[in-house]
Amino acid sequence: QVQLVESGGGLVQPGGSLRLSCAASGSIFRVNAMGWYRQAPGKQRELVAAITGGGSTNYADSVKGRFTISRDNAKNTVYLQMNSLKPEDTAVYYCNAEVKTRWYYSDYVDYWGQGTQVTVSS
Repeated sequence: QVQLVESGGGLVQPGGSLRLSCAASGSIFRVNAMGWYRQAPGKQRELVAAITGGGSTNYADSVKGRFTISRDNAKNTVYLQMNSLKPEDTAVYYCNAEVKTRWYYSDYVDYWGQGTQVTVSS
């Protein structure tokens, strides 16, 4: 099995910064794309940022210029540096990873972390 463990959430004032981390562990042959999603109360889960195995990135328009996604392939870990945080960034943030657990498998499987709360408030 594969586990994704997130850390780094918390309470921060508007304009502040947080760094989220997500480490994938378990029966892993290869990790493809990794990403961060968020879900605010009463809203659908939305993509925040994603990064491919080769390092190409994609961001939601609402976070461009403020958030930076990165990864350490040796550690199967993805990070989300969040700067200039706004109250509308308040949500539960979920880590996602596309994982192949055996070399002979043709497809990657999506795995999710348990979520970490980010609250931006004065």
